[in-house]
Amino acid sequence: MQRTFSLILLVILVSPLSGCTGVSYYAQSLSGHVEVMAGRRDVGRLIEDASTPDTLRAKMAAARDIRLFASEALALPDNASYRSYVDIGRDYVTWAVFAAPEFSLAPRIWCFSVFGCVPYRGYFSRETAERTAAGLARQGFDVHVSGVTAYSTLGWFSDPLLSTMLRRDESFLAGLVFHELAHQRVYVDDDSAFNEAFAVAVEQTGVKSWLRARGDTAGLRRYEAGLTRNAAFLALVAQTRVELQAIYQGPGSAAEKRAAKADAIERLRARHRRMRARRWGGYSGYDAWIAAPINNAKIAATSVYNDRVPAFLRLFALCTQDYPRFYAAVARLGALDKALRAKAVETAATCE
Repeated sequence: MQRTFSLILLVILVSPLSGCTGVSYYAQSLSGHVEVMAGRRDVGRLIEDASTPDTLRAKMAAARDIRLFASEALALPDNASYRSYVDIGRDYVTWAVFAAPEFSLAPRIWCFSVFGCVPYRGYFSRETAERTAAGLARQGFDVHVSGVTAYSTLGWFSDPLLSTMLRRDESFLAGLVFHELAHQRVYVDDDSAFNEAFAVAVEQTGVKSWLRARGDTAGLRRYEAGLTRNAAFLALVAQTRVELQAIYQGPGSAAEKRAAKADAIERLRARHRRMRARRWGGYSGYDAWIAAPINNAKIAATSVYNDRVPAFLRLFALCTQDYPRFYAAVARLGALDKALRAKAVETAATCE
């Protein structure tokens, strides 16, 4: 996918031990986070330090401006998060393991006693993540392991900027900062689809606002073109999801459903090839996602982060693009019973 998953880490750092989660899991989470935090360097001091490489100094200056914009223009928390920097020396900070049954798109859920349930488990070690995935696969689950660029502790710690967040352009960095700070603004226990769609909505509207404020018309065009392309790709995935649901709910033996599932996934690849050639001029940003194994866990993970984004964007428009009003409306919806919340988001007719 064009956008790498982010992760809520708070649940695995401060939740008490529960019967379904072992001491070793909490230990790796805590030690990994402590290691990251120990490497923090103040962004302002890095900018002022004559020994800081010019490339890094320029990125830190951009990050400082983005962080200021987040609080002043987007009404996101004004705290110490993303005002320090850590070079973690690897491509991803953590790895998330997703799982789903062979004939279901409902993700496996892991629950923590204080902050509810999430559809993944996060690991600071890729080897451990892959070992966990292999164990789930032996139990018959479809599994997907995704590298994670950034994570949030929901304001419990001063989350730093990470070297993984700087590997693309400034719009990517701005989107990550706005997304993670949005989790600090509103977070609803036990509803990842709600939380992630809200944060993506803040991310997308925030980046567009930031580009407009800078007068970067060309950058805004590129970003909006990317959003349009991403929506088209997600529509391809959604079409496959509908096909798979029909297969799983329909008649047939396990072998027949397995074959039909494989055919549906190949149709997704074929549709992507046609769209890539006919509409995207050969754009290759989704090629790696398409070429790698595709299964229920991977499709379910994509759904968690994206399905409800249009509803939150519509609510933002209803709130006249006023961030404090928008956050207040989201908080009110988040306070509803979970059984009512999803429909309320989709059908909201007013910001109030």
